[in-house]
Amino acid sequence: NLMASKGHQVLGKAQSCILLWLPGGPSQVDTWDPKSNSGFKPISTNVPGIQISEILPRVAQQMDKLSIIRSMHSEENNHPQGTYYALTGHKPNPAMIFPSLGSIISKELGRRGQVPPHVLSPGWNSPDAKRYNDIYKAAFLGPEYDPMVLAHAGEDIAIPDLVLPQSFPLESLEHRNTLLKIVDRAYRKKIEIAEFSNMDTFRQQAMQMILSSEVRDAFDLSQESDQTREAYGHHKFGKSVLLARRLVEAGSRFVTAAGYSANSWDTHGNNDKNHRDKLVPHLDRALSALMKDLDQRGLLETTVVIAMGEFGRTPHINPGYGRDHWPECWSLVLGGGGISGGQVVGASDETGGYVVERKITIGDLFATVYKAMGIDWHKEYMTPVGRPVKIANGIDDVTGIPIQELI
Repeated sequence: NLMASKGHQVLGKAQSCILLWLPGGPSQVDTWDPKSNSGFKPISTNVPGIQISEILPRVAQQMDKLSIIRSMHSEENNHPQGTYYALTGHKPNPAMIFPSLGSIISKELGRRGQVPPHVLSPGWNSPDAKRYNDIYKAAFLGPEYDPMVLAHAGEDIAIPDLVLPQSFPLESLEHRNTLLKIVDRAYRKKIEIAEFSNMDTFRQQAMQMILSSEVRDAFDLSQESDQTREAYGHHKFGKSVLLARRLVEAGSRFVTAAGYSANSWDTHGNNDKNHRDKLVPHLDRALSALMKDLDQRGLLETTVVIAMGEFGRTPHINPGYGRDHWPECWSLVLGGGGISGGQVVGASDETGGYVVERKITIGDLFATVYKAMGIDWHKEYMTPVGRPVKIANGIDDVTGIPIQELI
């Protein structure tokens, strides 16, 4: 694919990104932007002047490493469309499928080592939720930039079988691979199609993964100490975040820690109970552990961390004691990879319902991440049908702008 760019020179520190995905949309007033209409009190953090919800006490002690955007604004109000918009920067379009942020970063930064550059950990496996897995794909960039989608079993993440059975020695695999090449050559003399090149790429990558101890080690959570695993939490989300850290440490470029079930944060009923008892404790534990862990391992300066969902929740409580979908104004946190911590960008009104200062779009968020990674955020990809597509697409097809307070 041809690429159009204005040639801006960007020097970035970040080499990878971890996205903590909070599907369904957290309530901004009950997490990062506490207001009087929340059922929870604000608490101070380790950054003077910054307060967050009392149900995030561990993250409160890591706010020097994270910044809050309190004025996010997006344009889709339903989960599939909102997720698509949040991960691509584009509204769903029946005539065009757009690549995800992770696929673009994987393409721009290139492969690093033998581990998969782009991983969704884990994917969703219900028939309805499969469409969410598809949103992470690379579209016209090519399947080599699609994520490796892990499975899950209960509270565990199903790690791929990267070890050959003892009854199947390496020599047998090599013999079979040689036979396959002979059959392929004979077949391709009769039928030539473009998909063969992709098949070759995938086969080669699969062989490298099976034969590489580096890859097996990266996926092996048992190599972590009991103390570290306890810090992240013995639940699926905590395990997905810990695995994300192991993968970026081994060379992955973009890993989505997706340990929450599909639409978990969709609190149309019992918002306060669900946030307090089920949802936020896992986030508080895993995100705080991740920031400390990255810092102690010297990875914080090279790893961007984002925690977000597809939108926020209504400032008012509905008759079911819940909050409904709300893309008008919502919050997220990010840090690492050269992005300044301890900052608050933008502001909402007294109820957390509307932006009153510094509206930030998904395009602006993408541009900020790209700048941290040394990627020209003005870049456009030319699609196979000749349509230019912005990689940091803002509202009204305007290129996003990096958030200057952060990068």
